[in-house]
Amino acid sequence: MKKKLNIALQKTSSLGLMLLLPILGNLLFLANAKAELNSTLTIEVEGLKNKSGQICATIFDKSQGFPRDSKNALQSQCIKITELSQKLTFNNLRAGSYAVGLIHDANENGNLDTGAFGAPIEGFGFSNNPEVFTGPPKFNDSAVAVSKTTTDIKIKMKYFFGS
Repeated sequence: MKKKLNIALQKTSSLGLMLLLPILGNLLFLANAKAELNSTLTIEVEGLKNKSGQICATIFDKSQGFPRDSKNALQSQCIKITELSQKLTFNNLRAGSYAVGLIHDANENGNLDTGAFGAPIEGFGFSNNPEVFTGPPKFNDSAVAVSKTTTDIKIKMKYFFGS
C-alpha cells in the first residue's frame, strides 16, 4: 500500500506542476513585458529662433508614416516654448530604435506650415540631425538607439525662412 501511495503522490505532484508552470510563465512574461517599458528618451532642442508658440514632437518606432503622418507615431507631445533651449521627454519606451521629428509651431496650429512651393516656413528638426535639402529624411537616417534606461539626444532646429 505504501508503494501505491508514493506513486499516487508523484502523479499528483506532476499534474500540479504541469498546471502551475503555465501560470508562472505568464506571470514572468507579464513582469518582463512591464519591465521593458522603462526606457526614457530626453531631447534637448537647440537653435530655436524665438520663444513664440510651441514645440511639437513625434516619435516613431518604425518607418511607416515617418515623419509626416502623426497617426503612425508611437507618441506625440507639444510644449509651450519658455526658453531658447528646451527639453522634451518621452517615457515608457522599450529599448530599441526610434526617430523623432520636431516642429517649431509658432502659430500653434499643430502643423508645419509651408510656403507656396512647399518649403517649410516654420522651424523643424530630426533626431540625428540629418541634412535636409529636398524632403524629409528617411527613418534610418534619423533613427537613434534608446537604451534600457535613459538616453539623451540633441536636435538642432533648422529654418529655411523666418519664424
